[in-house]
Amino acid sequence: MQLLWPTTPAEPVSDADLERLYGYPEGLTRSWVQVNFVSSADGAAAVDELSEGLSHPADKRIFLLGRLLSDVILVGAGTARAEGYRGARVSPERAARRVSLGLSEVPPIAVVTRSGELDPAGPLFTDTKVPPIVITTEKAPRGALERAGAEVLVAGVEDVDLHRALDLLGERGLRRVDCEGGPTLFADLIAADLVDQLCLTVAPLLAGAGESRIAHGRPAPEPRRMDLASALFEDGFTMLRYRRRESG
Repeated sequence: MQLLWPTTPAEPVSDADLERLYGYPEGLTRSWVQVNFVSSADGAAAVDELSEGLSHPADKRIFLLGRLLSDVILVGAGTARAEGYRGARVSPERAARRVSLGLSEVPPIAVVTRSGELDPAGPLFTDTKVPPIVITTEKAPRGALERAGAEVLVAGVEDVDLHRALDLLGERGLRRVDCEGGPTLFADLIAADLVDQLCLTVAPLLAGAGESRIAHGRPAPEPRRMDLASALFEDGFTMLRYRRRESG
């Protein structure tokens, strides 16, 4: 892996380099949302409805780093179901690194679901070291999820208010938010102007017509300007990092 931007001599990028590049801002007083996605060169978010077909070891390195540095992993219910989500897995070394950074040993998975339709017997609830968080609505059934061990947060009546959802996470000290998709949740975050950083891997593949984009659903009121913060390259895969352009 080589760093293309900001410019440096072409040399391998260390784990320390990546932590410096992808680290969250210090002294956060609000939730700060990083979104991770992989896309084909022609804009597809998945192959055969799964992102795995677009991934690469370099991309997975960035993906795992996002989990390492975060307080909480945020994901939409559709992606959690399609990708078979379970609790985060952290090696003893990575758990120790998290503790050294002032984080919990294992970050919880927080799932956004308007309907509350999650399987309490699924791996998200049964194959995890920490209970999941379910962010849902007043009208969604919650009893079975709570009995399965989830912490259920209500952030809206009929639809999930993402501003309220992030406030609820922030009240629990979970401000470093690592969003892993999917496209509907990403579109909702863009529309609500809640994306602080996008980590986008572009795979050197043409997926063809029929696959969805990385953002799909609710339109944004206007385009959100981002600045290119870094670019990494390995084996034809390009790892781009865009940060919110601050006003002023």
